[in-house]
Amino acid sequence: MNATGHQAAGLPETRDGWAGHFSGFERVVLVANSDAVDIASLASRYGEGTLFVFFNKVFKVLDVPFQRPSLLVARSSAAGANIVYRREVDDVLRLLRGEHFQGIANLKAGEREVFSPVEDFDGARVGYLDLAPVFLDFYPETHVPTSGFALAYWLTEACPTLPIVLAGFTARRSEAWKLFHDHEWTFEQIVNRLLVRSGRLTMDGGGTGRWDRVAERLPGVTPADVALVSAEVLSERLEGTNMAVDRLLSLTRLQGRFSGFLRSLKPKTRKQKLAEKSAAEPRGGA
Repeated sequence: MNATGHQAAGLPETRDGWAGHFSGFERVVLVANSDAVDIASLASRYGEGTLFVFFNKVFKVLDVPFQRPSLLVARSSAAGANIVYRREVDDVLRLLRGEHFQGIANLKAGEREVFSPVEDFDGARVGYLDLAPVFLDFYPETHVPTSGFALAYWLTEACPTLPIVLAGFTARRSEAWKLFHDHEWTFEQIVNRLLVRSGRLTMDGGGTGRWDRVAERLPGVTPADVALVSAEVLSERLEGTNMAVDRLLSLTRLQGRFSGFLRSLKPKTRKQKLAEKSAAEPRGGA
């Protein structure tokens, strides 16, 4: 039985069980909901034995049903699985259902997130993966991990010999899709790229930069020199950006207040109500 009191229909319900499940594949490709993803290219370059893992709103990267072995990660919030309370289960599953579809991993990565029951997932096989304990005292407390980062980081620890590929993990805004501020994108990119440089992850799309080549090409310059000077330059550029943002805020303050007033007139969503209730409770309270 799982945390919701329902049978998980064949998929694991513990971290150890999921580690064994993922280890049954030759490699795992985590597919971000990003403009940088080319599904046809990924499918052609990663052959048999590959498990493709998708996240939540797969219609951001899939136009037609996917015919390779796949798993859907359905992230939870305080209101349950996001695709459940947003009524997106059917829209997502129509692009994944088929003989190669493994099912759904309902994922938690924050302390206050809760699972949704099996019957809310329209008959799909469902398992439960709680990664919140993995990130205590590690991930910045002011934010929660993204699903992709949480799964990728945990897999490097739980399945150290399993090749893990990050596809489209750019953490860049696009015209079509936004980044959510409840995740610490900079922290995640730093950790991801350190794992790539250590050989524990592979990044497909997005790039990791080639700052190591600078030290190779400049006599007398070490990788440590490159890192220090890069930090100095980035700090100066960030300060310049902050000054520009301050000027923009001063020019748009009135518009911001008006926009806030209009938003205050909209009925609060269930997720917003739960977030307000959670914020009002003492940390660690019931």
